[in-house]
Amino acid sequence: MIASLIRLVTGAQARWIGCIPEARQRIYFANHASNLDGPTIWASLPDALRARTRPIAARDYWDAGPLRRRLAKDVFHAVLISRAKITAENNPMRDMEAALAEGASLILFPEGTRTVDDDAGMNPFKPGLWHLAKRHPEVQLVPVHLENLNRILPKGEILLVPLLAAVTFGEPIALGEAEDKQAFLERARAAVAALSAAADA
Repeated sequence: MIASLIRLVTGAQARWIGCIPEARQRIYFANHASNLDGPTIWASLPDALRARTRPIAARDYWDAGPLRRRLAKDVFHAVLISRAKITAENNPMRDMEAALAEGASLILFPEGTRTVDDDAGMNPFKPGLWHLAKRHPEVQLVPVHLENLNRILPKGEILLVPLLAAVTFGEPIALGEAEDKQAFLERARAAVAALSAAADA
């Protein structure tokens, strides 16, 4: 019911370019512009995939208030991580890897923060995706591009603006055997950006 409601209010249309929805463990990594991003990707997946896919989400946002907390915990089954400076005690990799070890797929936003200006492009990707790709080569990495979510729920707003969103799933990528961290992160970022043009073609 919640997934249907999210699709209704966002008008989200799922497009699969270069891959199909299938029952295998994946990390869906996407551009980040709105607090609706994770729920919208989650809602765009077929039922069987959605049941085993967990968004990575900011604890300070989703743990603020009983409604958000319940949605994050009981509906999205989100992996909540701290946006504070990483220490041995709050390293988000630990919780993400624990979810992977349980067989879950993940929804990840490698920018680490929202981009509010479409013309500025995405922020550089943080190294978490590289670490996961290196430690878990069995997990498929699927780029995802989101359109219009930042306009539907602008930063700092609570009222939704009626527009149509699009969720484009692209061709999986893999970490090359001798590929260094920076090269991989730039290639992953380019894979997400390329889906914008591919969706419009």
